[in-house]
Amino acid sequence: MRGRTLANEPDPDEQRGSLIVASSQQSVSQRVAAAKTDGTPAIPWMTMSVVLAALFMAVLDSFIVVVADPSIVADLHASDSDVQWVLAGYQLSYAVFIITATRLADLYGRKRIFLLGVALFTLSSVACALSPNAGSLIASRVIQGLGAALMVPQVFAFVTVLVPAARRHSVYGVLGIVMGMATIGGQVIGGLLIGANLFDSGWRMVFWVNVPIGIALFLLALRHVPETGRATSRKLDMPGVLVLSAALFLLVLPLIQGQEAGWPGWVWACFAGSAVAFGLFVAIERGLERRGGDPLVPLTLFRQRSFSLGIILVLALYALIYSYYLALSVTMQQGLNMSALGAGLVQAPAATAFFVFSMVASRIVPKYGRRVLEVGAIILAIGYLATGLLLLSGPRITPLLVIPTLVLQSVGGGLVITPALNTVLSRVKPESAGVASGVLSTTQQVGGALGVAAIGAVFFSSFRPAAVGRVAAAGHAFAVASFGVLVFAVIAGIAVFLLPKRPAAQA
Repeated sequence: MRGRTLANEPDPDEQRGSLIVASSQQSVSQRVAAAKTDGTPAIPWMTMSVVLAALFMAVLDSFIVVVADPSIVADLHASDSDVQWVLAGYQLSYAVFIITATRLADLYGRKRIFLLGVALFTLSSVACALSPNAGSLIASRVIQGLGAALMVPQVFAFVTVLVPAARRHSVYGVLGIVMGMATIGGQVIGGLLIGANLFDSGWRMVFWVNVPIGIALFLLALRHVPETGRATSRKLDMPGVLVLSAALFLLVLPLIQGQEAGWPGWVWACFAGSAVAFGLFVAIERGLERRGGDPLVPLTLFRQRSFSLGIILVLALYALIYSYYLALSVTMQQGLNMSALGAGLVQAPAATAFFVFSMVASRIVPKYGRRVLEVGAIILAIGYLATGLLLLSGPRITPLLVIPTLVLQSVGGGLVITPALNTVLSRVKPESAGVASGVLSTTQQVGGALGVAAIGAVFFSSFRPAAVGRVAAAGHAFAVASFGVLVFAVIAGIAVFLLPKRPAAQA
């Protein structure tokens, strides 16, 4: 009888969620089983291509705006603080909401949250491109960062859940190349777009370019990305969400704004509040675990040595990447008075070297394991050291002077940055893929903010054009920044030498 309620009758929503998960798991199992018949595990490359393209778009927008800053100032009559918030608003919302987005994906389905992120990112890109003033551009960038937060961690989770473990290193290799190229090539692409000035759009083209790509990705994802996640028996840990969001906000905001504000008292108060909030978050999560609940971030994840050390490695690597290319852009444009296109093209040889050696790393890491990362970390540190020593030895800085050492850095970066992502996630269980991906993505953003704050303070305090002229001041400041970034490279190197020696598949 329809009007009768049975005590043991399953919930329809839970049944539907279970069917979605079962269907997804079955499809994955079928692909793996089919692949085993010829001894070669299958990789769903169409799915991976779609989600990796979304990752590229999200990471690119962290960097492409840097080269557009002078054009934004001229067109919108924006202040230095406005321009900083165009970058900071994106980073802040991106960092604060990533982990929450991973849990939402576990609850409601990764494909659903991924599609929501793509749609939000695309629509906010339209709003950015149409912005009539700095305030509306900043607001649109905050929403764009939220869209990125919904997209990016799902990419790592899709790799862990959909790709057979024996072939996962290949996809992580491509993933590392995608992220590295978006990072290093961001200013190259931005310079080309601004220089081309298509439809007389100027800096707005760096946002318009996202729109057709976003629409295509949304339609392709509808067809080619399977649904995973959706555990309706779980509940969202709201106390954890609120406390962690507050902790991340209180950490990232002063990192982004501290240098510009001159490190006033409120910055240090935020840092202290962040430490308290993180402590409270750990207490909440431990209590929830003891009661058999479902914490936002299972703390057992950090008991894996490869994951904990990998987080330190990623933090250091993204601190040096974000900060160094920001310093390079300022050096080229403000110090040497180069155009956005010219400043971007200075990085083209380094971007090429990074791509080549990332491909090399993805092929040789399965055989040589940690030794590849060790060699990469050493070369990376030597590259920064060489740049600093070269510029302090006397020659006036020119693009041709620094390009060789930038290439050397990219050789090392290609060998260590690409495998680092696999190192962090390779031993993570599929059921923890979502939250581990969120922690990784948050670490990248926090590392970037930390690097920009630390190296930005060093760079701008050393950049004194009134005393010695712009070119000399830029050369000296970039040398000092190179030595500062070397500290992060050494930290990354130490983390590398403490990692497990063998890849996860061999272990």
